[in-house]
Amino acid sequence: MLSKQIKGGAILSYVTIFLTNVVGLVLTPFIIRSLGASEYGLYTMIGAFVGYLTVLDFGINNSIIRFVAKYRAENDKKGEENFLAISFIIYIFISILVVIFGFLGYQNIDSIFETLTPSELHKAKIMVLILIFNVAITIPGGAFRAMCMGYENFTLPKAVNIYKYIARSILVVFILFYGGDSISLVIIDTIMNLLFIIAMAYIAFGKLKIKVKLYKFEGSLAKSIFNYSIWVFVFALVNKLRWQFGQLILGLNYDTTIVAIYAVGITLGSYYGAFSSAISSLFLPKAMQMTVRSDAPEVLTKTFIRISRLSTYILFFILGGFILVGQQFINLWVGAQFAQAYWYTLLIMIGLTFTLSQSFGNDLLQAKNKHKFRGIVLLLTTLFGVALGWFLSLQYGAMGLIIAIVVFIFFERFVMWWYLSKELKIDMNYYFKNFSSQLIYFLLTVAISYPLLLLIRNHSWLGLLVKISLFAIVYIGFMFKCMNTEERKLVRSLIPKKILA
Repeated sequence: MLSKQIKGGAILSYVTIFLTNVVGLVLTPFIIRSLGASEYGLYTMIGAFVGYLTVLDFGINNSIIRFVAKYRAENDKKGEENFLAISFIIYIFISILVVIFGFLGYQNIDSIFETLTPSELHKAKIMVLILIFNVAITIPGGAFRAMCMGYENFTLPKAVNIYKYIARSILVVFILFYGGDSISLVIIDTIMNLLFIIAMAYIAFGKLKIKVKLYKFEGSLAKSIFNYSIWVFVFALVNKLRWQFGQLILGLNYDTTIVAIYAVGITLGSYYGAFSSAISSLFLPKAMQMTVRSDAPEVLTKTFIRISRLSTYILFFILGGFILVGQQFINLWVGAQFAQAYWYTLLIMIGLTFTLSQSFGNDLLQAKNKHKFRGIVLLLTTLFGVALGWFLSLQYGAMGLIIAIVVFIFFERFVMWWYLSKELKIDMNYYFKNFSSQLIYFLLTVAISYPLLLLIRNHSWLGLLVKISLFAIVYIGFMFKCMNTEERKLVRSLIPKKILA
């Protein structure tokens, strides 16, 4: 059975995603109107510019989750305390690197952004300095949340994160209403991050009683941390290359309208991945414990399929809903001129479904420190995908770019299918059998829902809500028949008893 922490963490993760997406959809137009298009562009541009410093985390947060879970499974408190001390020493050097690289960027803003006016340049420099401080504290501050994750304490950190997001949204509206500018937003973000770090430190040290103590600086342990985390770092780079480099490619050959439509598709595709990761991100500690116990391949297969099925229910609901009403949603959200983004998003969703449904396999590879192979495969397929996409975009535009990327996403997953079977001895044929049954029910649901939704002629937001509600009813009915006994029991446990009474 799933623990209360995992179930609670998953629920709070979806609350966070819901708030982030819904509030973001409402708040973004307000911010643009308050700042003006030019200053909003400056705000997002500088945020992206300094944001690249976050890759200097090198994936050490994931290492903390893995190693803390490992030491807990081995009941080695001394080893855990020493490991955390070494991690924080590494973080000190990383923060110094952030400041150095950030200051180099600050010194060259004039030459990097030559099109900025003197007023914009003045604001840009102030924002860069604030954001350098923000990143320098946020990277090591993330260790406290990772420590909580390693202890499988999900609910409290995620609840604090929800409070942080709500407070930040209220402050943004308040500050902008009274004449705040882009610098004000950067200051709000920095203060909220600092308060969040303090709260996470209190949970780790005050509630969970985690201790950090250096008994001996072990060079071999530091090397192990980097050997593990470097590939997490590669995954972060791949993510940026796969989903952000395309905008640069299109910007070299097409006007900004094409780039904007492509960006909308990429943004919606990223939301799709976020919904699945809300569940999968909770299972790395479990993967680590299963590895330490050396669980049999049969146990790994059973757990892999159980988690995969749960993720797939969520993925198919979002995918089916977007197939049916995605075009109407885009027209209402950003306008009919962005209609082509529907096809970009749909292709991305289809391509990511296999990958996201098998994400626990990636956790197991991380736990067994066998994710190097996946890192190499991801890097190579992404490079080939971007290269082919560049070539196809010259003739077919953004559609050619998306198709190339998705093709290599599928190729990467087929390779990993073989690798999971070879290295972890997971019965991938049994997985496919389970996935196929869900796929059949999903296709039936979409096929039945399509003519029903055509009867609803209302193309407003209300009409969209009615269509989504109708699809949800049909989807839940069909998928409940597809669920096994354990899954039905889990669903019932999430429903308040008063409703079931």
